[in-house]
Amino acid sequence: MKRKHKKYSKPKRPYDKARIEEEAEIIKEYGLKNKREIWKAESKINSIRERAKKLIIAEESEKKKFLENLQKIGLNVKTIADVLSLTKKDYLNRRLQTIVFKKKIAPTIKTARQMIVHKRILVDGQIINKPSYIVPVELEDKISLKIKKKEKNLENSAPKENKESQKETEENSNE
Repeated sequence: MKRKHKKYSKPKRPYDKARIEEEAEIIKEYGLKNKREIWKAESKINSIRERAKKLIIAEESEKKKFLENLQKIGLNVKTIADVLSLTKKDYLNRRLQTIVFKKKIAPTIKTARQMIVHKRILVDGQIINKPSYIVPVELEDKISLKIKKKEKNLENSAPKENKESQKETEENSNE
């Protein structure tokens, strides 16, 4: 069995006041569950930057392919320099939770998270229940709210009641 590795690393200075205040603001702004989500975003951006640094000396075709992949997930980059200047906020803006809130499907960022976790949000017709899902640009317009099925159940249950009452009246009339 393959061992799972962490997708983030903790800060070197755990009690740095400036960092703690900055993270508290980010948690409030993006409605994150905990600081681990910030660290994951930071780790992902760092890995993207490392890849970009390695591609500086690579061929143009490889650079172009790398930049196209980043543009597909919605990061606004045109050169390797743009990739190196990416921040964790750029990455956090591409999360499903943030996009649901910005599209005004949910009234607050916390409500957006709750709706996603409770499987009320569809992306291209499929239920996504991870608020950290990075939404590709092509699917951004295909985010919608799931329609309730209770209304359909109420319509189906009404005729059954009528059928039962019809049977009772038939039995009473036969006697």
